[in-house]
Amino acid sequence: MLADVLTGWTAETLGGLTLLAGPTAWGWLRRRRTPAATGAAPATETVRPVRTYTLLGARTADGQPAHWPSSRPAGVRIPWSGPAGKQEQFELTDAALPDGTCSAERVSVYPERWPCDRSAPDRQATDHIPSSWR
Repeated sequence: MLADVLTGWTAETLGGLTLLAGPTAWGWLRRRRTPAATGAAPATETVRPVRTYTLLGARTADGQPAHWPSSRPAGVRIPWSGPAGKQEQFELTDAALPDGTCSAERVSVYPERWPCDRSAPDRQATDHIPSSWR
């Protein structure tokens, strides 16, 4: 009686595995033999990971710090409209924050890349500071 149960179980298991293995092998072989679509070009540069940036000085409608996911490199400027609808630009940086995100600085805070503009050699490093502060 035990032999009949084992024989029946073995036959059913092997039959089921055969039914699963057949279509799986056929699909694998089909994908392997199919050439790449025409016009498909291999990637020429590495894929950058998506990083989360904290927009410094920006808050969402509920008062939380604003976060921006992006795979763009540091130095890129992104637009962001706050809860009031005001458009601002932020520049992505490589600076890591303690919470594991990177920082994005508001561009309007640094209008001319101070302390000095490299295109104007006669300009001093303190020219961006109002004379009343000196």
